[in-house]
Amino acid sequence: MPRALPPIEGKRDPQTIISPSVIESVAGFSAGVVSCLTVHPLDLLKNRLQLNTVSASRPGDSFRILRHVIRDEGGARALYRGLWPNLLGNSLGWGLYFFFYRNIKDVFQARRGHGNQLSSAEFFSSATIAGLLTGACTNPIWVVKTRMLERGANHPEAYKSLWYGMKHVYRTRGLKGLWAGFIPSTLGVAHGAVQFAIYEKMKHSRGDAVGGQKNLSNLDYIYMSGSSKLLAGAITYPYQPIRARMQQYDAANRYSGLVDVVRKTWQNEGFLAFYKGVVPNTLRVIPTTVVTFVVYENTKIYLPQLFLDEEMAHEED
Repeated sequence: MPRALPPIEGKRDPQTIISPSVIESVAGFSAGVVSCLTVHPLDLLKNRLQLNTVSASRPGDSFRILRHVIRDEGGARALYRGLWPNLLGNSLGWGLYFFFYRNIKDVFQARRGHGNQLSSAEFFSSATIAGLLTGACTNPIWVVKTRMLERGANHPEAYKSLWYGMKHVYRTRGLKGLWAGFIPSTLGVAHGAVQFAIYEKMKHSRGDAVGGQKNLSNLDYIYMSGSSKLLAGAITYPYQPIRARMQQYDAANRYSGLVDVVRKTWQNEGFLAFYKGVVPNTLRVIPTTVVTFVVYENTKIYLPQLFLDEEMAHEED
């Protein structure tokens, strides 16, 4: 169970050894790496389901896709196709997100004064701004990741690497192509903002019940992160299939823009098309979110102590 470490008598508080922004960034980066490695095959499955415009969703689609990938695209290793851009996007994305989120919260806190708790609106605003800034920075990575997950490595036009993919997108569609899908991604920002507003409120309430946030346990983080993710996901999932279709290889030939994607999806596949991939996505995001927040919260606690221990060792020498 994580516990905040008390300051050692005569020594500095661990939280003052390194900047809180650095702590947030390293914690978010670490959480992104661990969570991505945990559930990448489910991300590939979700992507294939979202890009299926040929048929309506049917029971057993997930198993058929997994069987096809393993049989025809290179065995179990093919399930980790696109891991590098996914790993980079998740780790960099979470690192930037928590960095922006912490600093924006600090701005609101400075306006309120020390000791006054932020409101739900301020948590929501902090998460929204942090999500928009992070999305603007990482969107090119997600475009290439979507295309790498769309096709197996044995496809003649498959991207060989992240850098190769970025060059191809820029050459064929320019800067506009690298930021394809950013507008529907802003709905994902709303998703993150709702999740963080719920999570922060649960964290404060639970912290008050157990005598302070320093006494929260890993079980508390699991419950709070999982619950907040489920509630937020139930509201905003449809943006994900829309974004994926705007980022796929031949998106420029299929669709003229966001409205055209929504219209054709509705006309050709019906309402349920906007929820294609929701089952593997739920199976993916809940453990991913739980792992992310547990790693994040524990890193925030123990990273400063690591630097403090090193400082004490140098002083003893």
